[in-house]
Amino acid sequence: MKIISFNLNGIRSAISKGLYEWLESEKPDVLCVQEIKALPEQIDVIKFKELGYNSYIHSAQKPGYSGVAVFSKSVPDLVKPGIGIPEFDKEGRLLRLDFGNLTIINSYFPSGTTGDVRQEVKMAYLGAIQTFIDNLKKDRPNIILSGDYNICHKEIDINNPQNKKGVSGFLPEEREWVTKFLESGFIDSFRVFDQGANKYSWWSYRAGARAKNLGWRIDYHMVSNFLKDKLKNASILSEINMSDHCPVVVEIA
Repeated sequence: MKIISFNLNGIRSAISKGLYEWLESEKPDVLCVQEIKALPEQIDVIKFKELGYNSYIHSAQKPGYSGVAVFSKSVPDLVKPGIGIPEFDKEGRLLRLDFGNLTIINSYFPSGTTGDVRQEVKMAYLGAIQTFIDNLKKDRPNIILSGDYNICHKEIDINNPQNKKGVSGFLPEEREWVTKFLESGFIDSFRVFDQGANKYSWWSYRAGARAKNLGWRIDYHMVSNFLKDKLKNASILSEINMSDHCPVVVEIA
């Protein structure tokens, strides 16, 4: 099974830049997308069906904001939107799908870059999703948490880390959350296969950051320890340019 996560920074924008054509060529079994910035009626699910995908959408109540969607070749046994907390669910932050004994969760973590209030929301979400996962894995231990975490875990995951102290997305408390999340029973799938530097999944639109590869690795597939032996590969498709993010891939047996 090949699972791809991709923050589209607007699904309609990504479609205009070749999303359908790329999807037809790449052929993932499951595509998790974040920041769709669209309501369900604004997404052409018929086109996705023609490409072989079932569509599951959890939009934000606010038009043109946030939202997640999953497109899968197989029909899941369960689709459940939301984390159970209205503050986050109205922003379209999380979508859970069960396929047999595997649970795939697609999440768009809040960004704290717009100020202290949103940073507090972000930290609250980190606590809430940890509790959500802890409770879920009691009955569903085989979990993949995919999405845009809006956090660089280690210095290797960000360009010029010495200049990013005190910046949201690289704060000590955010990085510590990732460490503790991994310690709770998860694996950063990309780092199982690639320990290299300068491997990023997001670049600012400013100052030619992408051309200079001045990026951040903030998009992940975190795989529960129970799936460790099923990991086949993980990669970052940095050459795909339809968004300020690029797709990240995990493959499991």
